[in-house]
Amino acid sequence: MAADHRLEDDELARRLREAHRRVRMLPASDKERLARRYLAICDLAKRDPERAAARLEAFLTCLDAAPDTPRNEETR
Repeated sequence: MAADHRLEDDELARRLREAHRRVRMLPASDKERLARRYLAICDLAKRDPERAAARLEAFLTCLDAAPDTPRNEETR
């Protein structure tokens, strides 16, 4: 059972890293606001990983909607 929890934490950590990379690449005008939102999700992940995962999913969806946000496939 502990291994399952560890896998979920690894997935959340991977997705948080992905979000961080994407926020870092944003223009300065968007970066500050979205970086604050990202940090709030990271803080929540320490206390409530399930809720943080849900908020992260919404955050990544928001980033997907932004036309100037590079995706992983575009940066390679």
